[in-house]
Amino acid sequence: MTDYNQILVDKADGIATITLDRPEKMNAYTPVMMQEIIAAMDDIDADDAVRAVIFTGSGDRAFCAGADLTPEDGSGPFSSDRPDADLSDEIVRDGGGRLTLRLFNSTKPLIAACNGVAVGVGATMQLAMDIRLAADSARYGFVFARRGIVPEACSSWFLPKIVGIQQALEWTYTGRIFDAAEAKEGGLVRSVHPQGELMDAARALAREIADNTSAVSIAMTRAMMWRLSAADHPMMAHRVDSRAIYRMSKAPDAAEGVRSFLEKRPPDFPGRPSGDMPDFYPWWDEPGYE
Repeated sequence: MTDYNQILVDKADGIATITLDRPEKMNAYTPVMMQEIIAAMDDIDADDAVRAVIFTGSGDRAFCAGADLTPEDGSGPFSSDRPDADLSDEIVRDGGGRLTLRLFNSTKPLIAACNGVAVGVGATMQLAMDIRLAADSARYGFVFARRGIVPEACSSWFLPKIVGIQQALEWTYTGRIFDAAEAKEGGLVRSVHPQGELMDAARALAREIADNTSAVSIAMTRAMMWRLSAADHPMMAHRVDSRAIYRMSKAPDAAEGVRSFLEKRPPDFPGRPSGDMPDFYPWWDEPGYE
C-alpha cells in the first residue's frame, strides 16, 4: 500500500475512503495533498475491487479549510519562483483545477462526506464529486471575491450545473460562509446528518451502489452524465447511449442483470472497468468529437 503524508486511504469491502489528514491545519490544501489525492485516484481507478469512493476530513472541525496560505515548504497557492511567467507556462495552472479534472475523469462514483468547514478549494473540490452529504456542523464558503481572486478548481463550470446560475452567482458574489441547511436548500448537498452519523450515511449510500450495480454500467453512466449534459444538442447523447446500449446489452453484465432479476437474488456482475468497457470508450477522444 502506498504511504501518504497528507491523506489517509482505506479500502474495505469495495469502498475506498480518502481522508484529508492535516487536522492541525484544518486539513488545508497543499500541492502535496493535490498530488497525493491524484495518485490515490489513479490507484483506485485501477483497482476493480473498489466500487465507490468516499471523501472526508480528519477530525470534527473541518473537511478542508481552503488552500494553506503559509505551508512549511513555501509552496503556497500564490508563490512562484517565476512570478512573471508567460500565461502558457505550466506553472500557471491552478492546483485545484488539476485535482477536479482528475476527479472528473474517475470511473468510480465519488461521495463527499463533509464533516466541517469547507471553504475555498475545500468547497470547490467537492463539486467534482457526484453526491455530497454534510454534517449539521458543516460550513461552506466560496470566498474568492473576498480575497481579491476568482473561483478556481473549474468551479465556474461545475457549480452552476449543480445549483443553477442564480444560486452560484449569489454564493460567489457575496463570498459569505453559509451553513449546511442553506447548502441543502440551495441544492449543493443531498442530505444533512448529525456529525456522528455522517460516515454511516455515506457508507450506506456507497454500499447500495457497490452491492447492486454493474461497475461497467456505473463507469459509463458517470461519464455520460457529466459529459453529455453539457453537449449542445441531445443528438450527442443519443449517439453515445445508442452505441452503449447496443454493445452492453450483448455483454455478460446484461445477461447477469436479467438472470439475477428473474431469480430474485443479488447480482454478481463479472464486468470490470479496467478491461471491459465498450470498445468506443472513451468516445470523447475520437477525432472530431467536441
